[in-house]
Amino acid sequence: MAPYPDAKACIAPKKGGSWFFHRHGLPFQDPNHLPMNVRLTQEQKIKVLNARDIYTIMQQILLRENKIRRNQEHFWVVGLNNENKILFVELIGLGAHNRVNADPPDVFRMAIYKLANKLILVHNHPSGNHEVTDADILFTDHMLKAGKFLRIDVLDHLVITETDYTSFEDQGVMDELRKSGLFEIVGPEKQELEAFKLETERKRGKKEGLKEVAKSLKEGGMSDADIKKHTGLPLKVIRGL
Repeated sequence: MAPYPDAKACIAPKKGGSWFFHRHGLPFQDPNHLPMNVRLTQEQKIKVLNARDIYTIMQQILLRENKIRRNQEHFWVVGLNNENKILFVELIGLGAHNRVNADPPDVFRMAIYKLANKLILVHNHPSGNHEVTDADILFTDHMLKAGKFLRIDVLDHLVITETDYTSFEDQGVMDELRKSGLFEIVGPEKQELEAFKLETERKRGKKEGLKEVAKSLKEGGMSDADIKKHTGLPLKVIRGL
């Protein structure tokens, strides 16, 4: 089992499009997507050493779903800091029993917002078969090259079931993709990714500025409810200041 590095130094689809994984063919597009942050326990916010560590957590998350939801494919993104500690797990796609939607901008949005240096991609196969498909490999190659451009390292991609998993890194697939020379970003795709990154960073900066305003209002004795009205920040964020 290959350890993840502790520290390291695509083509994007058409604007607005979404890639699907499909076990019987290549990715195809669909407009529906579902970004949702997954709540982690303190015990799950660990330093990740290898794919087994990730699978242990993702298996728990998958088994939290009811039986009907477990029969759908899910696509998650796991963000890590430079020391490989988990910053977030985000569900970005929920599909049918044999396919799941994954919108490339959503793969990297939370990573940019939360300053994650590394990502691990995870999706499940409800059939119980955790073999890697051509569609999985193609999508991973896209994301690996996009991450390289954005300076966010895509460390691994796990295909999981309720009882087992396959790691692209452990199978040597990630090394092959890093050397593939395919999907290098040029032209319009490069410009779209640059614009996406700048817009996400702008939104993050705006929110951080609002938090400073909220903190000052709170120190001045204003109620949390009134601060929410003035800043638009969630009460949970305000109470945590």
